[in-house]
Amino acid sequence: MKLASVAIAAVFHTAVCAVVKLDSDGTPELEFEDLTVVGQTGAKIHTTFGDGVRGDFKIPLYLKDGLDPESKRQRRAERSRKMKSFTEQPLSNNTAILTNVKDYYYYGYIGVGNPPQKFSVVFDTGSSNVWVPGEACVSDACNEHRQFKNAGSTTFQSSPQKIQIQYGTGFIAGDVGTDTVQVSKSLVLRNQSFAMTSQEDKTFELPRSQFDGLFGLGFTGGAEGNIRSPVDSMVQENVLKSPLFGIKLRRDSLSGNGEITFGSYDTSYTNNLEWIGVYGDIFWATTMEGILYGGEPQNYLYGADKVSAASGVLAVEEKARASRKALLDTGSSLIYGDPFSLAAMSTRIGANPLTGEIPCPVLASLKPFHFVLGGKRFTMQPEEYIFHDPATGICEVQWMPVSDYLWIMGLPFLQTYYTVYDIKDHRIGLARMRQ
Repeated sequence: MKLASVAIAAVFHTAVCAVVKLDSDGTPELEFEDLTVVGQTGAKIHTTFGDGVRGDFKIPLYLKDGLDPESKRQRRAERSRKMKSFTEQPLSNNTAILTNVKDYYYYGYIGVGNPPQKFSVVFDTGSSNVWVPGEACVSDACNEHRQFKNAGSTTFQSSPQKIQIQYGTGFIAGDVGTDTVQVSKSLVLRNQSFAMTSQEDKTFELPRSQFDGLFGLGFTGGAEGNIRSPVDSMVQENVLKSPLFGIKLRRDSLSGNGEITFGSYDTSYTNNLEWIGVYGDIFWATTMEGILYGGEPQNYLYGADKVSAASGVLAVEEKARASRKALLDTGSSLIYGDPFSLAAMSTRIGANPLTGEIPCPVLASLKPFHFVLGGKRFTMQPEEYIFHDPATGICEVQWMPVSDYLWIMGLPFLQTYYTVYDIKDHRIGLARMRQ
């Protein structure tokens, strides 16, 4: 079976202060200072399976709930301090540096236009569009963020195309244009189409959403408006040494940030990479065959027992449940899956299936969960799938129910595994992250 049609997008925000310098060859060099808090959003996906089974899924590519009032106050103060100091953060030759905000999300920087106008964005493997706030937008959300100025770019090309995206928890509309998009010092897309919002709802207002836009890393097949995705542009414009990119996301508890390396990857992981195939040409999704606990034989993936049954015996709904897919998504704060599997997983480890809370003292006795993706097993230890807040003493699972069929392997999983995304051969390599 093959995904025949998908419409999906995800959005996030951050304000940014930036400095432009010119290299000796005259190429603009991007240097940034960020101002970041937390946002929340969602997306709608409509999927038609090749055998006629259709499902409508809502994928909340959203971030954890916002910070408490005191934390927000402290972050606003930190933002003010940074704005005054104008600390510069240059990008390296082919690597975009990502900042981790309390494991809610990671953000980096792009430059749009010539000379480049700077925007902070979430590099999102779960979507395929690029968008930033437009100058003509009068929504409060736009006015609170950096806005792209068409007249400020000598290479901007307008188009009559409009775009509207209805998110699970928000809405944007805008105009499509084409311009130069600079991702790192040496990675420049000369003719990348992107959206400039003309309308954003309250979902994207401050203080909830403080970064500007989104940089989708999915394939063109998943782009709203039939716009060529940035990763496909990278291949077609031949700006990558190799048609792939690697992502490293460190946990906040380790005081780590993250990075995306375009055109290559950290070769110290080469011998440990397990390669799995990408399902379809939409996003970085693969098949999901099972969820195991410790050395127990029970498969906690609901509907997995139907996979080997004759297709003619299965009802339409059971066919869809047996055709599980898992999306590796750098834009989601948690792991999202069907409520049946997650309730069974929570119950097995002694967590409240409704709230997700679990007594912290039992962590030492828990066993790992094994996720079977693309036919291969990937393990998460208790400290990787349980979040422990030392300030409150609360422990809770790192998953949340959203859909009967499509799983989202978000940050808890991607902080556990270094990932390499092979654009040409449509495959993903995973290797356990080194601390």
